[in-house]
Amino acid sequence: MPRFSIIVAAYRVQGFLRACLDSVLTQSFRDIEVVAVDDRSPDHCGAIIDEYAARDERVVPTHLEVNQGPGRARNAGVARATGDYLLFLDGDDTLAPGTLRGLADRLALTADPDILYFDHVRTYWWERREPSLFGPLLESAGTDVFSILERPEFLRLFAMSSNRVYRRDFYTGHRFAFSEGIYEDALLSYKTMLTAERLACVPLVGLEYRQRRTGASTRSPGEKHFVIFEQYARLFDFLDDRPRLEPLRPALFERAVSHFLFCLDNPSRVAPRDRLRFFQRASGWYLLHVPPGFTPPPEDAERFEALARGSFARYLAREARPSAGTRWLRRKVRHPLAKRAKRALYRAHRRLPLDDRLAVYSAYWNRGVLCNPAAVYYKARELAPHIHGVWVVRRSQLETVPRDVDYVVPGTRAYYQAIARARYLVNNVNFADDLVKRPGQIHLQTLHGTPLKCMGLDQQRYPAAARGMSFRGLLRRVDRWDYVLSSNQHSSEVWERVYPASYEILEYGYPRNDVYFRAGRAQIAALRAELGIPAERTAILYTPTLRDYQHSFTPRLDLARVSRALGPDTVLLVRAHYSYGAQADLAGLAEAGRVIDVSAHPRVEDLCLAADALLTDYSSIMFDYADLDRPIVVYADDWELYRATRGVYFDLLSGRPGDTPGAVARTEDELIAVFREGRWNDASATALRAAFRERFCRYDDGRAAERVVRRVLLGETGV
Repeated sequence: MPRFSIIVAAYRVQGFLRACLDSVLTQSFRDIEVVAVDDRSPDHCGAIIDEYAARDERVVPTHLEVNQGPGRARNAGVARATGDYLLFLDGDDTLAPGTLRGLADRLALTADPDILYFDHVRTYWWERREPSLFGPLLESAGTDVFSILERPEFLRLFAMSSNRVYRRDFYTGHRFAFSEGIYEDALLSYKTMLTAERLACVPLVGLEYRQRRTGASTRSPGEKHFVIFEQYARLFDFLDDRPRLEPLRPALFERAVSHFLFCLDNPSRVAPRDRLRFFQRASGWYLLHVPPGFTPPPEDAERFEALARGSFARYLAREARPSAGTRWLRRKVRHPLAKRAKRALYRAHRRLPLDDRLAVYSAYWNRGVLCNPAAVYYKARELAPHIHGVWVVRRSQLETVPRDVDYVVPGTRAYYQAIARARYLVNNVNFADDLVKRPGQIHLQTLHGTPLKCMGLDQQRYPAAARGMSFRGLLRRVDRWDYVLSSNQHSSEVWERVYPASYEILEYGYPRNDVYFRAGRAQIAALRAELGIPAERTAILYTPTLRDYQHSFTPRLDLARVSRALGPDTVLLVRAHYSYGAQADLAGLAEAGRVIDVSAHPRVEDLCLAADALLTDYSSIMFDYADLDRPIVVYADDWELYRATRGVYFDLLSGRPGDTPGAVARTEDELIAVFREGRWNDASATALRAAFRERFCRYDDGRAAERVVRRVLLGETGV
């Protein structure tokens, strides 16, 4: 029998679940089981749980046939638990290192109490860690064991399910269970505390309580929040049946009313249109349950008094009184409002109806007709010809626009008219900050690569990667998105976490990769001829990625030496990252016939089709190139530095199937040996590539653009 059963309820937390499970399974205290409950999550939570169960026998996977909500999911976990103690953990929260060892030691010191409470810290998307207010209270208990009647001040502890462990025979013996609906943890927290005869505490900050920007059940307003009155009514029914607990009624009443007022003043729980009705319900509950002689807390007497009188006007009058803090807030609010004072023309066009037959496209900050948006655009011309596509292209790139493609230049009258009236907006990065998304506009974010390096909010932890970024500005842009494309499960998990908003992930594959499944020999031969690749030569595409600590492109290889070492039958196609611009140094090598500089070629898909093998470092091109099932060689001379300055999501050099796409070299001499000795395309490299393709290429099949057009532009389902 394990000491702890950690019950992890998972629903729509695919971006956080791995961190949650890792935080438990890597604890130094290992006498545990993890009952991981997939609450019929529509994302990859179930697959992640099964993956962990397959490699760690301590994980007990549980899959519910229908979604039942967090309370019943935890109940299902309890039914399968066998440990001495139960610890409930939400799938987006984590345990701090050493937590279980600290809990086990305190349980031994206090002779196995009914409940042991510990501390938590709130963690926010902007990397802030906010300690709880309960550390001193927990510390005041020392090693004492007590009941709540003996120490009623502990009713002030945060009423949640994850900051305590329950002795399982106590929990099941009293037939405790979570109720249906949200706020179920508050009800159970108080009922168990009131029942227990032996409580203990440890001032250990063990729970890292994630404050998600979106996705948490309590952080979206709606009718569901009105269930709080029923939950606390059940608590007071429980109290009515236990006369010995009567001295605790005033304190519990104060806790309940404070909880109501917290919700009432929080627009992420109670929308402005629902405030009056919520206030009336709270007032009715107050009058029904107020204890005789109750005295409101002095610091909150006005709000309690307004409830007691049923006067919403009085409640609002209290809110209306300005303070220094309020005046500061108003100044803060005026600032972004001033930014939204757009050009008069743009405002005028936004008053006109949306045009259902207009779509605006952009790629790579208006660099041209490129990448995923281009593939969607051309498929839309075929499947949805009634929707006119217009591209946003910067003036310096106009010569690259095909003659039959309509475009507008940023900042022009035509540009503002297009973005104001278009029903559909498609981009692989972001439109300008001054774009105001209108109600009814549909924003498709295609993105442009599978993430090896840290992206979005994760960049906050890496100063070089975060340089010049406004993460609040990023989130304002992310809030425009309605759909986000994903090319694999790994991407779906990362996008949900690093770009938190209320969009729908479309796991359709990447439209730009469709060409890899359609191109025939004649098209490939024509591309090679256009690039100047002799038919008899082996073409190796070299695509080093951007370094955040490097401001210009500096080849990490002696390209002349490498090309000589590879011999006359090999040609190097060298493509610098688009952020670096034209490369004069490469021109000299090209003139000498050693390499072909393809940095300015507009379509990287053409280069992939033309190349017989890919040589890269950490570029996301490797995930796309894997669709072709051609050799991939990783040259990683600065892996440790890159990982430290940018951050990565998995160990590309581990050699584990699924992580490493082929042969790896750490030095130039190793790289030359990889090619000379044939390891770039041997059986080992082929096996690694197959596993890599299985992990990252499963959604690509040549029909991604069609699925996108049918779902987003034509509104079809089941595509």
